[in-house]
Amino acid sequence: MLAVIVGITLGMNPALVAQSGHSGHSHAGHDHSGHSHAGHDHSGHSHGKKAVKAPSGKRSQAKVGGHDHSNDAHGASGSKAGDHAGSKKVDVTEMIMHHIADANEFHIAGDFSIPLPCIFYHKERGLSMFLSSKLGNHHHPKMHNGYLMNHGRVAAVKGTVPAGTVDIGSDHHGGFTYQGKALEIENSSKITAESSFYDFSITKNVFTMLLAAALLLGIFITVARSYKRREGQAPSGLQSFIEPLFVFIRDEVARPMIPNKSEKYTPFLMTLFFFILICNLLGLIPFFPGSANLSGNIAFTAVLAVITLIVVSVSANKDYWLHIFWMPGVPTAIKPVMAIVEGMGIILKPFVLMLRLFANITGGHIVVLSLVSLIFIFGKFGADYMGAGMGAAIAVPFVLFISLIELLVAFLQAFIFTMLTALYIGSAVEEHDHH
Repeated sequence: MLAVIVGITLGMNPALVAQSGHSGHSHAGHDHSGHSHAGHDHSGHSHGKKAVKAPSGKRSQAKVGGHDHSNDAHGASGSKAGDHAGSKKVDVTEMIMHHIADANEFHIAGDFSIPLPCIFYHKERGLSMFLSSKLGNHHHPKMHNGYLMNHGRVAAVKGTVPAGTVDIGSDHHGGFTYQGKALEIENSSKITAESSFYDFSITKNVFTMLLAAALLLGIFITVARSYKRREGQAPSGLQSFIEPLFVFIRDEVARPMIPNKSEKYTPFLMTLFFFILICNLLGLIPFFPGSANLSGNIAFTAVLAVITLIVVSVSANKDYWLHIFWMPGVPTAIKPVMAIVEGMGIILKPFVLMLRLFANITGGHIVVLSLVSLIFIFGKFGADYMGAGMGAAIAVPFVLFISLIELLVAFLQAFIFTMLTALYIGSAVEEHDHH
């Protein structure tokens, strides 16, 4: 709901949507042809005395300081409110992808952000550690020791850079300048693309993951102490909320899937379920300390899937590996083919776990942001109040409905991931009787 309110505010306010204008003077929606400039401060602008001869059939155009003030020069929107808001349309797709992506800061509103620790290792400049606030904000960017903020992520400047913090220019589209010269930047090294520096920062996703781990420890320790203090008594407080979930995972997941060794793997399954659940719920909160799309990050879900693969592989008995690479009870000629198929299954099972969690959580966030963007689209990015109201009328009920669905999905995906993990562990430790 908070996201919808923010969307309505931005969608109906052209001043918030428009990011650029003439310095010290706004010309949005004004017809300057034959307009008297008396009383206006045009310092820095040159008002030529000679009239500019217009082509036949067009209005004469007066130039002020190199800026064309006719309706034609302003993009045919001189008769419309919110000229710059209409001409500087927001890329909805870019906006959505920016909000679900990781970042080196928690953006709150406008130029206010909560900084996060930045830790980089550059092949030439060595180790650098500082807060992201050193890099300024969207409208007043800065460069610190050769690093700058580019759409929420820190990038490194190539070549020789000044020491300390300096002001830089930005076109707000990924282009930066320093002392009139364009800066060439590069992103941090990844598996698919290596660069000259590595990013070990505490990003939004890392912060949320650490917060989820801290909450998980706090909840488990508090509940464990309650059990010891109130042994034999009815649960109360946090204990009464956690116990049904705990009993459900133990009785409906661990014991049915791992009949003989459920007690051994129950702690792992409990940790997996509650950790994913907390991460999913934090992602539904639209403001700090939530708002990070952690479960919608493919690297996060991949690590969880790899952990599951390691636990299954280490726990597996000889019968499990025998059924994969030399399956009993089938003709010998088919066994090599079955070994290839079953061997692929070893990798495909955790891959499906990874993809399912990633796709469901990311998909929900994209749907909500797409609905909120209707306010901008119907409102013509601040130029049409009536349109923004119509967009809000459509978006609000759908966003509320999808948010409830996302709340259900947060629990459901944590349960499915845990259940399938228990199923894989159960098949790996199952004892087989061969006759």
